Amino acid sequence: MIDLQSRVPIFEQIVSGIKNMILDGEIKPGEKLPSVRELAKTLGVNPNTVTKAFQTLEREKIIYTVPGRGSYAADIITEKLKEEAFEAFDSAVKNAFRAGLSKEDLIERMEDINNDRT
Repeated sequence: MIDLQSRVPIFEQIVSGIKNMILDGEIKPGEKLPSVRELAKTLGVNPNTVTKAFQTLEREKIIYTVPGRGSYAADIITEKLKEEAFEAFDSAVKNAFRAGLSKEDLIERMEDINNDRT
């Protein structure tokens, strides 16, 4: 899940990974996330890095924390994440058209990605 060679900071990779797991249904609304220590140990990163990622997710209202109980996926996050996904998609499509790709190229690519998912 973590690419130590990436230029993307590790905490951002964790944020993105959790968002993707929620969108993919791997983490359900209301489901408890691993503790900071568990996730840090699993990923082989400093617990402070995971704490920073969780704080970012909490600020974005993707997760919420119950003191002494842990962190949970928020119940209303799916719509927020879908909106973010559409914004990223729109930007990518505009860039693809600027790069000279056709509508058919993009449709073919989306079908390939969808087939890889299943």
